[in-house]
Amino acid sequence: MTSAVAAAKKKKGIPPRKTGLLSSPRRYKLFLAVLLVAATLALYWPVQQHPFANYDDDEYITVNPHVKSGLTRANLEWAFTSYDVGNWHPLTWLSHDLDCQLFQLNPTRHHQVNLFVHLLNVLLLFWVLRKATGYVGRTAMVAALFALHPINVESVAWIAERKNLLSMTFFLLALGAYRWYVEWAPQPFVPARRDQRKPSLGRPEAGQIGRYSVVVVLFALGLMAKPQVITLPFVLLLWDYWPLQRMFASSSASGTDAGIPARSFSWLILEKLPLVALSAASAVITMKAQQFGGGINPDIPFSLRLGNAIVSYARYLIKAVWPSHFALVYPHPGNSLRAWQVVLSLALLLAISALVFAVRHQRRYLVVGWLWFLGTLVPMIGLVQVGVQGMADRYAYLPFVGLFIMIGWGAGDLLAAKETSTPSKAGESAEPRRVVLACACVATLAALMLVAHRQIGYWNDNVTLWEHTLQVTSRNWVAENNLAHALLSSGQEDDAIVHFRSAVAINPSDADSTLNLGAYEHAHKHLFTAIELYKRVITMTQNTARLNAPKRSQTFRNMGHAYRQLGDFSDARASFRQAVELNPNDGESWLGLGIMAHKLGDLSTAIPAYSQALKVESLDWVYVLQARALEQSGRNDEARAAMLKASQVSKNLAETERTAEKVLTQ
Repeated sequence: MTSAVAAAKKKKGIPPRKTGLLSSPRRYKLFLAVLLVAATLALYWPVQQHPFANYDDDEYITVNPHVKSGLTRANLEWAFTSYDVGNWHPLTWLSHDLDCQLFQLNPTRHHQVNLFVHLLNVLLLFWVLRKATGYVGRTAMVAALFALHPINVESVAWIAERKNLLSMTFFLLALGAYRWYVEWAPQPFVPARRDQRKPSLGRPEAGQIGRYSVVVVLFALGLMAKPQVITLPFVLLLWDYWPLQRMFASSSASGTDAGIPARSFSWLILEKLPLVALSAASAVITMKAQQFGGGINPDIPFSLRLGNAIVSYARYLIKAVWPSHFALVYPHPGNSLRAWQVVLSLALLLAISALVFAVRHQRRYLVVGWLWFLGTLVPMIGLVQVGVQGMADRYAYLPFVGLFIMIGWGAGDLLAAKETSTPSKAGESAEPRRVVLACACVATLAALMLVAHRQIGYWNDNVTLWEHTLQVTSRNWVAENNLAHALLSSGQEDDAIVHFRSAVAINPSDADSTLNLGAYEHAHKHLFTAIELYKRVITMTQNTARLNAPKRSQTFRNMGHAYRQLGDFSDARASFRQAVELNPNDGESWLGLGIMAHKLGDLSTAIPAYSQALKVESLDWVYVLQARALEQSGRNDEARAAMLKASQVSKNLAETERTAEKVLTQ
């Protein structure tokens, strides 16, 4: 029966109905989405076995008490009022709070959340571009490049970059909501007879205002995750040019059945003003947060910042087409850039700009993609220098989408132009050319996956991560310092000290490495050398005392111990006093202050110092010390109470008393 029907259709010239996986546009889109998910998961699956990085992951998660304690009302208030680590990003803090609430400090789960958000962004990009343009294959290529390009490894494999991923999620949602908003075309109002009228649902414009409000809210949420999306109003203006084409009288969205009304350029600018206001507010808050956190570096002149920005644009372009030498930290070149590097980089940028504007009438997507790349990088390009880096891979997460659009649509148009310029002969199919293009795309993506897979491997442990960073950069004191910390954590003290010394040799103002050098000399009984290094740290951090309070407190505490070992109890007491003034919750320093004051007969200082130390940690022998100080000052009842407490805490009171005696007589 089936064969007979097929034969009859063939006789009548009716083509057979397609069947199979790709038999309909819906199945084709679903198939591509599944491929995107599978490829992304296959590439990034190993990250769940990686530890926390020893750079920023500690401040964001592992040693941050507001995050480690999970979702609480106090932490909710803190997230919206804190400028910790030089940022105001409450949604990012809350996402880490939720992770710790659910998974505690299990790095596997934190990594899985990062992977999930990146995967969500891949699918959102695929959806947003397809809805706006109507193209499926080109959109899938853009999404695949975004999913697999190795420059995005840093944003996914680094838990502290959750802010990058979350802000991109809301950026893409806002971009999708914007298309939904501009497609609003209310039906003309036709008066009806009184008896036929229905209850009013509001003015026709109310729906459009509601949709615009969704865009505003999503943009605000993106800014609350990370202010890198501050350029959304500019991107929406590009979106009006292409693919929505609202600037043209014959405007029609490629991806929709209904046309999109054209608007004047002035209208499009005015329409973005509420979003621009949000951007301005975010910029003010961000600058305030960076100043509070000491992130803004005022020591680099604007001429050097401008030169580095120009060269960095060129370096990003090179990494886009030849992905290699990725590093967690790229040191700022300072005045080491040569004039020819700046001139060549500027010439490259101008040449590409001239080319895309020359073909803007035929290839509007080139202008949009190029300006997307240039414009969205402006907040991170270093014109306002934040931190010590010259550029960063994570900064490319949003801007590179513009380059990927240029590549995806350029490849599609290349095929279309080839088919137009060489018309098919009778019976000849264009399918072979499509197969060749598909194979080229697959080969490109496979090569990117191989490079990205290797890059992900460097994040397997902190030692490997920083060793690789040192291999692909030069004079990188941040990498030297962090490699030393990683080696120190793994018990390789002698290897660590080599890198601490290298960090100080590159940057003599590196207080952290200098402090660790002091601790090393201290541990090896070179007490005078250690004290000199500690004093150097105190001097280095003098102008940033508020920002470096924890480091200064630790330095004074270490110096107090060194003076104590030298028998200089007076200077030891002064050092411990400085430490507790900087960090009132430092029980070790309170204890040191109490012991030194006790040795010097300063019981009025020793007794409250012991009390503060016991608030931090209840140690049996400290209760004995407190009891003796109270007894010596004539407060016998309180002394007996302290000894009672010691007996309750101690397993062997006689041994505890011997420990206390030894401490006082050393």
